[in-house]
Amino acid sequence: MVFVSSPDPSPVIAADLPAPASKPWFVYLVRAANGALYCGISDDPVKRFAKHQSGKGARFFLSSPAVALVYTEACRDKSEALRQERLIKKLRKSAKECLVASASAAASI
Repeated sequence: MVFVSSPDPSPVIAADLPAPASKPWFVYLVRAANGALYCGISDDPVKRFAKHQSGKGARFFLSSPAVALVYTEACRDKSEALRQERLIKKLRKSAKECLVASASAAASI
């Protein structure tokens, strides 16, 4: 076995390497035809909404179809999106409606 030394003996430290660009994740709210709000996560909420509309997404939409993607929030990674989803799911509907209203107000500015 032959070992060849490199010309630069300094070790490579993980902090020296560029961080891989992680794909953003989103937590989103979809309004159903009956007015209910569905909360979920996805790395592509528009594509996921299309799935919900086609009936291939969540069983939630079997009784009342998905009508509109009404809220999206970007998260750093999947675990943050899951945490945020859990928090939103614990909210009362009135608080979720406030999120929707704040998102639509911000979009109209």
